[in-house]
Amino acid sequence: MSTPAHTEGRPSQAGPHVTDRLVEANGRYAAKFTDPGMDARPVLKVAVVACMDARLDLHAALGLELGDCHTIRNAGGVVTDDVIRSLTISQRALETRGVVLIHHTNCGLESLTEEFRQDLEAEVGQRPTWAVESFRDVEQDVRQSMQRVRTSPFLLHTDDVRGFVFDVKTGALTEIDPA
Repeated sequence: MSTPAHTEGRPSQAGPHVTDRLVEANGRYAAKFTDPGMDARPVLKVAVVACMDARLDLHAALGLELGDCHTIRNAGGVVTDDVIRSLTISQRALETRGVVLIHHTNCGLESLTEEFRQDLEAEVGQRPTWAVESFRDVEQDVRQSMQRVRTSPFLLHTDDVRGFVFDVKTGALTEIDPA
């Protein structure tokens, strides 16, 4: 990316006091904040589902402004039951129609396996109820996520679902054919 990873006024290191720095940054933000007068309905009537990876600046990469879209993020940008829940609320209560799915190159889920759940069970004495949703082929996982959206009985609008892979080295999106 062309911008530095950390700029003045932003936390530069993780640690026990990072939350304090975030709260201080919010104080500076709130001091200059003015109510934009928006409601919760996205202007572009679209929801973007993407990985939580810190290298993805979705608003910058997609030319989005505050209020343009709903952004739903999780590990891998995978369409899970909770993503379907959020999309259902987005569509049925807040009038979105389009769904954009964004996975990315060099995703951490490519190196995890379901063995991760077994390790957690051994450590804490309880097996997680959720799947890791790891994958080896990012394009195929985008296709699977598109299919999950398109076949959900809870979603009203499944005709405008598109999937992409974001290249973390170039910043470019590649559209994935759903077939």
